[in-house]
Amino acid sequence: MTLTLPRQRTSSELQELALDAGRDLDGALPHDVLRWAWAAFGKKFCVTSSMGDAVLATLASDVLPSAVDVIFLDTGYHFPQTLQTRDRVARTLNVNVVSVRPELTVAQQNVEFGQSLYARDPDACCAMRKVAPLNSALQPYLAWGAGLRRDESPSRSLAPVVGWDAKRGKVKVNPLACWTADDVSAYIAERDVIVNPLAYQGFPSIGCAPCTKAVLPGQHARAGRWAGRDKTECGLHV
Repeated sequence: MTLTLPRQRTSSELQELALDAGRDLDGALPHDVLRWAWAAFGKKFCVTSSMGDAVLATLASDVLPSAVDVIFLDTGYHFPQTLQTRDRVARTLNVNVVSVRPELTVAQQNVEFGQSLYARDPDACCAMRKVAPLNSALQPYLAWGAGLRRDESPSRSLAPVVGWDAKRGKVKVNPLACWTADDVSAYIAERDVIVNPLAYQGFPSIGCAPCTKAVLPGQHARAGRWAGRDKTECGLHV
């Protein structure tokens, strides 16, 4: 694919670029998708990680010519194991881990909105502790990458490898979109990828501690997220 657009691209040009790349790169290896993103955007490209594992960060560390920014949303509600995974990624991989915090601490949020907002209004809690911080953190970038896959849930089944994030006016890159859980497991074993210890303790999908439970054998991988509620996404990818 030949990139002919000028460095200073308009929103419509970025959207067209995203749609073209989404078509041309569908089915491509994650390595090649990341190389395309770097060629197109350089340091204006970042990736995000919830630190359930370091698959995307490891791929980026291996194939990109310079350390990419890895955005981690430090919500104040993470399991200790998740923070330990973040710190290990920062120490061992050639990436720049950027921890982004909400405007309010948990204590300040409790004073202003009451205790345990996550239990009474999880959408509002996610909006303040995840969505708003990510929106702010992404402002310097033209494109961002996420580790979501089509096989994770029905809401992600149509995720493009490259698409247009209309809410943020950014190109969104999903290098792992076409990979299956088996592909991820094989890559983790082959590359000895850092994995959150909770993943081996019944937590295949790891979010904030109050809203994440272990899943039972045979349950869907994301069944432990907001268990007992209709909520299936935190709002970052919708």
